[in-house]
Amino acid sequence: MTVTQLVKHYTNNELPSKAHSTQRTLETSLNVWITPKWGEHRLSDVRTVEVERWLHDLSLANATKAKVRNVMHVIFAHACRHELLQKNPISLVRQSAKRKKTPDVLDAEELKKLLVELQNPARALVFLTAATGLRVSEALGLKWSDVDFGAGVINLGRAIVHQHVGEMKTEASQKPVPMDGALATALRDWSTQTLYRQPEDWVFASPKMNGKQPYWPEIH
Repeated sequence: MTVTQLVKHYTNNELPSKAHSTQRTLETSLNVWITPKWGEHRLSDVRTVEVERWLHDLSLANATKAKVRNVMHVIFAHACRHELLQKNPISLVRQSAKRKKTPDVLDAEELKKLLVELQNPARALVFLTAATGLRVSEALGLKWSDVDFGAGVINLGRAIVHQHVGEMKTEASQKPVPMDGALATALRDWSTQTLYRQPEDWVFASPKMNGKQPYWPEIH
């Protein structure tokens, strides 16, 4: 069996059970990097050191290389589980996920200056994610019915990735998020400006999609 055949076996039998966001991550690694390089190799011909050397030479961030390595490990584990291979050659592949550069984290004053320059809905979205730590997929998945101004909390129940509505990434993510006065004011201001403010409307509904879907980078 070749790696291409293994990938097909995995995508037919395992991938559909994964969360949509996970499917996108796996498909990107498989289609962009793994299959083009290793697709024609027989499973028994894939060697640990060769994979490690290939990852080292990729012009990608360490974190991305680590994701590619982990996806490759997953499909070979799938091969072992189905008795297509006896040993996973990726198990001993070393790949650091350490950042090469320290992220530039905005302090409170820098964030205030940024917010002044932004217009809604970008301002409300940046304020929301900065104040709560929500993932973008979680923030874009909010409906006005999730925002409880009276109790001062935001209730989380869904996430959206590439316009696909799915479950939250973890159970802990579903806990209500406190909303202080400044954030509540910012969201109230946005609610008076948007055309879509009914309880079941998306907080960040896309006018281009007539409010039926939230904003997404490809959809404005």
